[in-house]
Amino acid sequence: MGHGTNRVEDMSSPNNGTAGAGETVVEIHSVCLPPKKTAFQKLKKRVADVFFPDDPLQRFRNQTWRNRVILGLQSLFPIFTWGSQYDLKLFRSDVVSGLTIASLAIPQGISYAKLANLPPIVGLYSSFVPPLIYAVLGSSRHLAVGPVSIASLVMGSMLSESVSPTQDSILYLKLAFTSTFVAGVFQASLGLLRLGFMIDFLSKATLVGFTAGAAVIVSLQQLKGLLGIVHFTGKMQFIPVMSSVFNHRSEWSWETIVMGVGFLSILLTTRHISMRKPKLFWISAASPLASVIISTLLVYLIRSKTHAISFIGHLPKGLNPPSLNMLYFSGAHLALAIKTGIITGILSLTEGIAVGRTFASLKNYQVNGNKEMMAIGFMNMAGSCTSCYVTTGSFSRSAVNYNAGAKTAVSNIVMASAVLVTLLFLMPLFYYTPNVILAAIILTAVIGLIDYQAAYKLWKVDKFDFFTCLCSFFGVLFVSVPLGLAIAVGVSVIKILLHVTRPNTSEFGNIPGTQIYQSLGRYREASRIPGFLILAIESPIYFANSTYLQDRILRWTREEETRIKEINGTTLKCIIIDMTAVSAIDTSGLEAVFELRRRLEKHSLQLVLVNPVGTVMEKLHKSKIIESLGLSGLYLTVGEAVADLSSTWKAHGQP
Repeated sequence: MGHGTNRVEDMSSPNNGTAGAGETVVEIHSVCLPPKKTAFQKLKKRVADVFFPDDPLQRFRNQTWRNRVILGLQSLFPIFTWGSQYDLKLFRSDVVSGLTIASLAIPQGISYAKLANLPPIVGLYSSFVPPLIYAVLGSSRHLAVGPVSIASLVMGSMLSESVSPTQDSILYLKLAFTSTFVAGVFQASLGLLRLGFMIDFLSKATLVGFTAGAAVIVSLQQLKGLLGIVHFTGKMQFIPVMSSVFNHRSEWSWETIVMGVGFLSILLTTRHISMRKPKLFWISAASPLASVIISTLLVYLIRSKTHAISFIGHLPKGLNPPSLNMLYFSGAHLALAIKTGIITGILSLTEGIAVGRTFASLKNYQVNGNKEMMAIGFMNMAGSCTSCYVTTGSFSRSAVNYNAGAKTAVSNIVMASAVLVTLLFLMPLFYYTPNVILAAIILTAVIGLIDYQAAYKLWKVDKFDFFTCLCSFFGVLFVSVPLGLAIAVGVSVIKILLHVTRPNTSEFGNIPGTQIYQSLGRYREASRIPGFLILAIESPIYFANSTYLQDRILRWTREEETRIKEINGTTLKCIIIDMTAVSAIDTSGLEAVFELRRRLEKHSLQLVLVNPVGTVMEKLHKSKIIESLGLSGLYLTVGEAVADLSSTWKAHGQP
């Protein structure tokens, strides 16, 4: 600001138009321009703020070349960070937790593969290779990697809409592996290019509704296994699924229903016990595998007496066969594979990072989001070449891993080793495993995805977020899984656009006895200053909202003049705009400010700007708006503006 520092009378009290006996003196400060920087310096800082907020190179500064190489290896492969301090005590804890999550991962892997309409063996393959890769590249100590229900459901629903998993199983398998490869490339690219903010468009409200809707659809799909229905719809919407259930009542099997309800009750009971008493986590962790063993024995013993209970059948022994030759990079269904890969990649990435950060916060260590994206991406790329489908960190398995006392990612290696033994030697034992127990395991797992408390909190805190949650939920339930997600993301984007294009403005008043100015609508004791209209803008001023803000300020002005006429108050002379919350402004915003000043001037009203931030101040200066406002058009605080202008008016004999 051009005027220097001086002292004036404080005229901010709403009840005093002139200085009284209790008047104080206020110092007026200049509003300074930010230090001059070249265009390159500004661009460098902006790029650093956007893409490198964590300053990843900071630890390399002032280091020898040897230390830089070591730090580089630790940055690329987090296993080198904790590997040098690894000891037998940590190994014992990891072995216990690894074997515990293996008992959960084996039945869940088989179950989730069926959910994705893939051969059950693919679920076990996906519980072997990806955990090994994550143990080397991942930064979370507690994340348990493997197939998850949501990604399995989305992949199964999207691919089966165009390709039948039964009639064209080879093509379906190719598309599943290709989708996994695309998901991995997409995830790793986000990490490498530090574009993780893109997944932030999946807001908490969107995910709450989406996961709840998906959980309901998954649960309804399991009625096929629980009721013993043979001919069941491949659609994922609520109405077709329920129609299929009741249209095939003749296929219901009472033997299957009895077994399913019995084991489902056991699984839900053990889950409830472990939730109430976390120290008994092993009960819910061991119950799926125990249920598989017991149900398999039951079916084996009664196989000659009833054929109503369907079972898995033959599962091939051996390690993951290579599947690089099955990747599908040309043909009519390539677009489907890419779309499926991107959507499942986003969902699995969101879940994996959220789970990793949740348990990291409990143990007071940090999970690097970009490293996690690369780790999850590379393990999916490698998995797609070794007969695996999309994997990520599972909340249920990670919770068990945490409660079992896992200390490092070695627990994933132990789990993979247990899966390896199963693949090599134990596969024939799963021949008589009934499909109904897989349905019961899936049901038990997905019930926890329906978060009633989170939805209620959304309703209490933010009605628009709750509406987004409902859009996501009902979209998944009645339209389709991918379209339901797209609808919710669309509503979230509309919310962002509303905030940007229709930002909040408020009228300020003075809190008596202070130099504090706050919203009249929020603070009842705050009161207007005669002759002033004090407004605050609470957003950047862009091309998208500049016209709206100009019109809104002019409306505030008209309403204030009308109010003054009704009460025969002091004539309005000055419009003060507090720009503290205006973090940025573009050329359209500058033009709007200039036009607003011109229109107010026609009505003999002065425009004053208060406390523009550095970048905004610089643009106001370069656009000559500061010059047009004059010496009394820019202040550091509202209090100083009111005091200085009131003093000036008084000196000129104005009321």
